[in-house]
Order: sequence, then C-alpha cells, then structure tokens
Amino acid sequence: NMATRCAFENSNEIGVFASLTNSYCLTGIGGSENFYSVFESELSSHIPVIHATIAGCRFIGRTTIGNRRGLLVPSTTTDQELQHLRNSLPDGVVLQRIEERLSALGNVVACNDHVALVHPDIDRETEDVISDVLGVEVFRQTVAGQALVGSYSVFTNQGGMVHPRTSVEDIEELSSLLQVPLVAGTVNRGSDVLGGGMVANDWTAFCGLDTTSTEISVIESIFKLGAKQTSSTIVNSMRSSLIDHLT
Repeated sequence: NMATRCAFENSNEIGVFASLTNSYCLTGIGGSENFYSVFESELSSHIPVIHATIAGCRFIGRTTIGNRRGLLVPSTTTDQELQHLRNSLPDGVVLQRIEERLSALGNVVACNDHVALVHPDIDRETEDVISDVLGVEVFRQTVAGQALVGSYSVFTNQGGMVHPRTSVEDIEELSSLLQVPLVAGTVNRGSDVLGGGMVANDWTAFCGLDTTSTEISVIESIFKLGAKQTSSTIVNSMRSSLIDHLT
C-alpha cells in the first residue's frame, strides 16, 4: 500500500483529526463524511475505522495515544465516549482513561508496538500505565530539543520520521532506542509538525493534501510502504536536498 493524501474539511493537519494503529483507526466527527470514507476505503477490510470524540472535541489524534494492544484517553473523556470506544474497538484492545496533567496525550507520547517516547515531565504513574496498557518500553526523551515528542515524531514498527532539525547524533540515538530506521523530514510542504500532519501504521500512511511528491517518497521509503522498499538511495538523496533546503 502507498501513502494517501487527504484533508479534514480544509485542514491538512490530519494527524490532529485521526489516529492510526495496526489494529484500529479513530477519526474525528467532521462536517463531511469525505475524511472518514478515505480511511474506510483503505482500511475497512483490515481494521475497524471508528468515529469518535474526546470531551466533545474532534481532535482525537492529539488527545489519545494507542498501539495495537491498547488505547489511552485523557480524564476529560466522558463515560458515553468511553463506552462508545469500548464497543467499537477490537476485543483484544485495552482501553484506559488516565489522569495526566499533560492531557494532550498524542502530543506528549509517540509510540509503536514496542517502544514509547514520552515528554520528560510526564507523571511517573502515567509512565507505568503506558508501559502496562500498551506493552511498551518507555523512554523520556526530546526530539530536536522539543519536549512534545508526539508532535515532532511519527514511527511504526517499520521506521519513522523526526523533526527536520534533529541532529545526526540524536537521530542515531533515537534510532537505537527505537530499533527502527529514522529519517529527518517534513510533511505538508515543509511542516515540521509530523504528528499533526500525518498518521502511519505498518502497512499504510495518510498525510495532508499539501504533502509534496518528494515528501511522499520519503514517507513511503522510510515506512517501507509500496514498491519503494529497498530504495535507501532515494532517502539519502531526499535527505541531502532537505538539509540543503534548511541550511
């Protein structure tokens, strides 16, 4: 499968309005069904695509965090919303509401099915819950000096992307923590807010309509999507063009 471009109403920030794992996908409730149907047509034969809100808000990609084993939601989630998610999620997926001051969980946590990066100031208790419910090893970390690891990185079990100004040393360190290849890059024609601009799992990815073909090739290459699986050369050429562009 390849990376798919889409938009939520007029916004390219689809990582704000959707969340994607290997076992389910959540989408915000929008003015039109177009957004939902893009996900539905790509995913519905594999995993459920669930309409949801958190505390009545549509930006579920930024308020929740999950992987194939579980989904964590903030304390502001209503009982009704919790029940709806419980009824819609696959049987094996654990759903838990957590008390955390940094309640935009999607901004302060980034994870795949094995490892999570978390904001350095997250509660000890939250760290334990993330570890238990999602079944991951947890590391307090920053990305390019930014504490909002969920906003500035996106990674799956195949690979990941980090903020374009992440140093080579940091990329190597993060890559060895996560045990997946990483590349510094952008989405939506130069946006460094990767978590807000795209979602990905082990076999597909979605990004905003403004994402350029260069950015798409980097995404497909690092997340090992589509036919470009072996082309590390393309990532290297993209990387050098990105670096030229930033310096």
